[in-house]
Amino acid sequence: MMENKGQKRELKGVVVSNSMLNTVRVRVDTAHAHPVYRKVVNRKKIFFAHTLKELSVGEKVVIRESKPYSKNVKWIVINNK
Repeated sequence: MMENKGQKRELKGVVVSNSMLNTVRVRVDTAHAHPVYRKVVNRKKIFFAHTLKELSVGEKVVIRESKPYSKNVKWIVINNK
């Protein structure tokens, strides 16, 4: 049941590091309800994203899945807000 075949995921996050060449680290925060207790649990995950722009720490960006650029870099920055 692949409804999103051909669609690539897009996530919103915040740049937490820009010390690498053409790569930034983006933290994506998500909130979901615990399956038993129904308490809202906040999760965060770090993604490595390719970019040619000069982004500073704290900027909000949108990243999209892409071809692998290296072992860890499998996302690309599509725009910053």
